[in-house]
Amino acid sequence: MSTSLLTIKNLRAWYCSEKMVLRELSLELAGHEAVGLIGLNGAGKTTFLKVLSGLLPAFRSDGILFCGRPVRFRDRDFKFCRYTVFAEDNSFRYFTFHEYLSYVFSAYKKKLPDVSELIQGFRFEDYTDVLLKDLSTGSRKKAFLITAFALKPDLLLLDEPVNGLDFESTEYLYKQIAGYREYGTVLFSSHILESITLTSDRVFVLEDGQIRQTFENGQMNAAVIREALCCENDI
Repeated sequence: MSTSLLTIKNLRAWYCSEKMVLRELSLELAGHEAVGLIGLNGAGKTTFLKVLSGLLPAFRSDGILFCGRPVRFRDRDFKFCRYTVFAEDNSFRYFTFHEYLSYVFSAYKKKLPDVSELIQGFRFEDYTDVLLKDLSTGSRKKAFLITAFALKPDLLLLDEPVNGLDFESTEYLYKQIAGYREYGTVLFSSHILESITLTSDRVFVLEDGQIRQTFENGQMNAAVIREALCCENDI
C-alpha cells in the first residue's frame, strides 16, 4: 500500500445529539487505491460520505490528516482535492450536463477536457443537452459520474454508484473504478457485492457506525464478505 492519503481517528457524527450515527470510526486510505464500503441499511455509509464531503457539520474526531497534514473537511484546499457523487442528487436541476460540467471545472480551476469517451462509455450521447431535472434517475447519475471521472480528484467519493444504471453502463463503471488508481483514490459504498469484489483493493465493513472488519487482497471473496454481513445482521 502506498503513502497514506487520508487518516481519520475516532470519528463521531450525528443528526441529533441523542443518537450517534457514526461512533469511533477510524480508517486510513492510501494513495491510488480503490476501497469499497459495505454495510446493511442504516450502518452509516451515506452519513460517512456526507461528513467527508463537508455536508454534515455535526461531527467530532480525534484527528484528521490529509497527505500527512491536519485538515478540516470544509477547508478550501481539501474541497479542491475531492468530489462526491451521491446515490440521489437533485441539485443543479436547471443545468444541462454540458453546463454543469463547465461549472464544475471552472470551480475546480481545471481545463475542460474531452469527455466524449466517457459519454460513449456511459451511453449518454442523447442526453448531454437535456436539463438535469428532466433526466431519469439513472441518466442523472451518469451525468455526475462522467463529471467525476473526467475531473480526476485525488479523492473520489461514490455513494451507491451502481444504483439506476443499465447493464452496459454498470460494466463500464466497474472499469472506471478499477482503473482509477492511476489518478487517485476512490472510496465507494455499495450493497452489490459484485461491484466490491470486481474493483476493490480493500473492503471496509461498516456496522453500527464503526468499521468492524477489513478485507483485502486474497480475502476479496463475495462469500466471505456476505458471511460477515449475515453475522452482522444476526447481532
